[in-house]
Amino acid sequence: MSAPRDEITNELLFETLKAIQQTLARHSDDLREIKERLGNTETQIGGLAAQYASLSVRLDRLDARLERVERRLDLVEG
Repeated sequence: MSAPRDEITNELLFETLKAIQQTLARHSDDLREIKERLGNTETQIGGLAAQYASLSVRLDRLDARLERVERRLDLVEG
């Protein structure tokens, strides 16, 4: 005796749950990849911030040297 079309069978439930499980597994993999990429991006941003800080220090030193040179050559007032 076959089941009516609208009847929910154990096989239908099993197939539906299996499809949901596969979808969740794909989403978990996607989320893991996104988290890994975000971590890499944060690391790169940290590196850029360190480079910016280093360049700022170098510019400050160059500015101080230029001020000393200008004073010695009497190019600035004061």
